[in-house]
Amino acid sequence: MAHIHTDHNQHDFTVTAYIIRVDTPEPVALLHMHKKLGVLLPVGGHIELDETPWQAVAHELTEESGYRIDELQVLQPNSRIKRMSNVVQHPYPLSMNTHDIPINHFHTDIEYGLVANFAPSLDVAADESTDLRWLTQTELHELSSKDIFKNTREVYDFMFNEALDNWERVDADVYRFEYLKPTENDIVE
Repeated sequence: MAHIHTDHNQHDFTVTAYIIRVDTPEPVALLHMHKKLGVLLPVGGHIELDETPWQAVAHELTEESGYRIDELQVLQPNSRIKRMSNVVQHPYPLSMNTHDIPINHFHTDIEYGLVANFAPSLDVAADESTDLRWLTQTELHELSSKDIFKNTREVYDFMFNEALDNWERVDADVYRFEYLKPTENDIVE
């Protein structure tokens, strides 16, 4: 999807799915070669106007990695709000940040940590990058700064060193995708 906000200094909301696969001899992180930027990035993209961040994660995963949301687990901090009344509860992100795109445009990115126990069941969409790479933490650090952004490596380091062993793994499809319609009890006058 193209940028929603195209004027100077405007912001778009994006999502990123950091995926670590654990059915291999050593855990490996998924990156793909971004077609426009020419660097290795996790899968992700813009949040469209008619979707929640979690809906955006689900469609970007399928398009760019071949994973369906029900094939993954989402890493969640052990201490968190797990349920709330009258809202759609989304998973907690690993990180949320704002970064500059080289055209004086900004992305506010919601970054989720996901765990895979097997290879994706689907093919990557025809118009997406098919240059997918599974890399160990050591291999991530061997990449040159021209091939990977420092902050991408930092998020994966947090996943490898902290979240993978210490956060709860929750089936990713337990989070709801639809919006809740307000009931009469929810309307405050």
